[in-house]
Amino acid sequence: MFRFAHLLTLLSLLWLLVGCATRDATIAADLEPGRLPAPDTTLAIAGFGPCTDNPDRRLHLDARQPVTVLVHGCFGSSGQFRALAQVLAFHGQQSACFTYDDRARLGDSAAELRHALRQLAEQSQVPRIDLIGHSQGALVARRALTDELPAPLPAAPVDLRLVTVSGPFSGIESARTCGRRWLYPLTLGLLPLSCLAATGPKWADITFASPFILEPGALSARVGQHLKIDTDERGSCRSDAEGRCVESDDIFSLAEQRTPVPDNDPRVSRVQVDAGHVEIVGDKRVAPTKLIAVLQQQGVLQPTAPQRQAAFDRLLARLYGQRSAP
Repeated sequence: MFRFAHLLTLLSLLWLLVGCATRDATIAADLEPGRLPAPDTTLAIAGFGPCTDNPDRRLHLDARQPVTVLVHGCFGSSGQFRALAQVLAFHGQQSACFTYDDRARLGDSAAELRHALRQLAEQSQVPRIDLIGHSQGALVARRALTDELPAPLPAAPVDLRLVTVSGPFSGIESARTCGRRWLYPLTLGLLPLSCLAATGPKWADITFASPFILEPGALSARVGQHLKIDTDERGSCRSDAEGRCVESDDIFSLAEQRTPVPDNDPRVSRVQVDAGHVEIVGDKRVAPTKLIAVLQQQGVLQPTAPQRQAAFDRLLARLYGQRSAP
């Protein structure tokens, strides 16, 4: 019995550890101003900060302009979205990043995000907040805008728009073993302990059988639109050597990203993109050209003026290297 339990524990650890994208070690400098409006307000909001690794976490915003809030996935950080925030800045759109403990219960992280959104709206006059969550951050972002949380949404009159990218709304398949409660006594309680050790308290939220997944809740009536971007990641590769893939970018299947409640909301616009899990948001080697195209088609990102296209191409080459996604 012990050997069986030990094997399951080891398998759980290995499976869970591949359930997220690899951490990007980029140390991000401050954003260049691009075409951003001049800031007129400085805000100190717990969890919110610039999309850089600057230790000064205060937001410097034009308090009357829309704000795009980016929510990273597991093994992520604000600095990981620096390049995407720079793309927004090039188009005159200001951003903020939400940083949270990616091992904490997802509901707790969502409650922290909701509180930060309320503060942002009530301490400024921003007319709209676009909330973009990637991977695990998609789960946190959506829950923050549902009726499942007791804390109210911002009382200030602000438009709310949700964008989720590659979110595992049906639960993470690699954590399936952790959701099989009948195995807990057979493993003498070691299985849930191994799941906790591998991912922290959030393990109870990411399985197919968790209340978080089974009862996702309805989006608040305050949310005007949900743009749901699903990625078909089959055959994608994050890095290769000598023509051989050494790091797959196939993290979540389409089945893991689809579930009835989020998909069938009348406010949802679903877009499927053939892209790897990290490729879709970009890294140091690949520019997120597919995501940029979808965001511009859906009105989340301003179109690139034809006379500025060459300058934008140079920016992408500098931010992400010379390679773009095909």
